[in-house]
Amino acid sequence: MSTKAKVITGIAAVVVVLGWAAIAFGPAFYRDVIVGPAAADPVEEFGTLAPSTLTADELAGDWTVSDGSYAGYRVDEVLNGTDITVTARTETVAGTVTATSTEITAATIDVDVASIATDEAARDQYFRTQAINTAQYPTATFVLTQPIAAMTVPDSGEAQTVSATGTLTLNGVSNDVTVEITAALDGDNAKLAGQIPITFSDFNVTAPSLGFVKVEDTGYVEFLLELAKA
Repeated sequence: MSTKAKVITGIAAVVVVLGWAAIAFGPAFYRDVIVGPAAADPVEEFGTLAPSTLTADELAGDWTVSDGSYAGYRVDEVLNGTDITVTARTETVAGTVTATSTEITAATIDVDVASIATDEAARDQYFRTQAINTAQYPTATFVLTQPIAAMTVPDSGEAQTVSATGTLTLNGVSNDVTVEITAALDGDNAKLAGQIPITFSDFNVTAPSLGFVKVEDTGYVEFLLELAKA
């Protein structure tokens, strides 16, 4: 048996097992036990922000994505009328954000799509080989196309939300997107978090329908970026 055939057989076997579990124990069991709870919204994971001593002038310059950053997706599944939210994450994120004392002037963020994972290997294998061709398009990229003017110079320990416009390239397809970004200073670092709403078909992404469970046609690319001054 070829490697591809083995992969397809393995995915089919897990789908059958999950399907029987959903039928035998019900949608709530599938949601709460097999899938498990969804990860928190990235903004909710800001936690307690440390006091910052940065002045407005010190905000200017390049900031790099550092440890603690992540990106991934959030999507809803429907099983017999029961909504199930699935989240996936990777910490393999890189990029640079350039700012003045009052606005973000440029940003490029790269995400290793092939490493995005849930706690279910079969779902991840489908995502990497069927939903998205990660062998051909292993990286997703967001490039800011318009400066982001802050409402005010960020106060220490306080977050603010601004609108950002950019180009998202995913699965070899580029589209203009708009995202609400929550930003805050955290000590001498900064945090950016948000969720980009997308329609999967706009990026040639196939939302699977596995018979017993259907994935919605829309979802979110979400991120939490920890930024350190370069």
